[in-house]
Amino acid sequence: NAGGQHHHRILMDKYHPGYFGKIGMRQFHLLRNRSYTPTMNLDKLFNVAGEGVYEAAKAGNGKAPVIDLVDKGYFKLLGGGQINVP
Repeated sequence: NAGGQHHHRILMDKYHPGYFGKIGMRQFHLLRNRSYTPTMNLDKLFNVAGEGVYEAAKAGNGKAPVIDLVDKGYFKLLGGGQINVP
């Protein structure tokens, strides 16, 4: 089990970050929640949007629906999948 600070360093840093205590430069006013970014793929968009949004988009009349993802709890929309709305 030896070698945590030597030849097993990559494993310890990858799977157990912060195990060996303070390391690196100090950051005085650390705000940990700045990196909180829930994501969602494009193919799950209408599942999250709610009732009637898909039907309204399908009926369309040339208008695209506006979906507020921040209100739903997602901050970033990724491009995985496809939307099959004409």
